[in-house]
Amino acid sequence: MKKTIVAGIAGSALIFTLAAGGTGLAKSQNQPINGTIKVERQAEAEYPSLAKIDMDQAMAAALAAVPGKVLKAELDDENGFLVYEIEVVAANKNVMKVKVDAGDGKVLTTKQNR
Repeated sequence: MKKTIVAGIAGSALIFTLAAGGTGLAKSQNQPINGTIKVERQAEAEYPSLAKIDMDQAMAAALAAVPGKVLKAELDDENGFLVYEIEVVAANKNVMKVKVDAGDGKVLTTKQNR
């Protein structure tokens, strides 16, 4: 009887943890990106001069989050903020899209590219 109760409690805790984690993950992927560099009326040609980190630093941040090989990298306006969008082929052959803040180099989102 005692083993059944312990297993039941552990199973419930695992289910709760997975449910909570799944909800948090879904929220983070659906929330708009907020970066540190606001882009308003600047021309795309001005983006590199606005960025605080360079492409190599952005790719390093993306590869730290998703180990693999970079396929493509570009500096872009995402919801009014300047971000690097990096496509990485992960070890499992999935192509992942990683968005890195052009101001502080933090990874903002990672998701599988479909």
